[in-house]
Amino acid sequence: MTESVPVAIYHNPACGTSRNVLALIRNAGVEPALIEYLKTPPHRAILKDLLQRMGMRPRELLRERGTPYAELDLGADHWTDEQLICQILAHPILISRFENRVTGSALRANGAVPDIVYSWFSTADEKVKAQLVR
Repeated sequence: MTESVPVAIYHNPACGTSRNVLALIRNAGVEPALIEYLKTPPHRAILKDLLQRMGMRPRELLRERGTPYAELDLGADHWTDEQLICQILAHPILISRFENRVTGSALRANGAVPDIVYSWFSTADEKVKAQLVR
């Protein structure tokens, strides 16, 4: 039976890390709300809120591989945060992070997926936490 723990992730089905996070959450018996950000990009206010809650600047959110990052020269120092946000909104494939809503916080996923996913359930039901593979 699927537990009702409020989890939402910004998901890209083409991204292996995103698929792994989704599989780990589902394996724990939790069905997260999926926001396929390539189909439904966040609005400016939502993106700014997510960045603030993750304690990140827009540059830290950027994905390089498989995106227009190099073509747009987004690694150059002249880009302001506002300009990078505009580029992210215009090219949502540049988004390279996940957000969870278990604790109302946003968390990054960068490779250490099991630890990141486990931490999402820090305030969740012990039964759900026990099902997560670390």
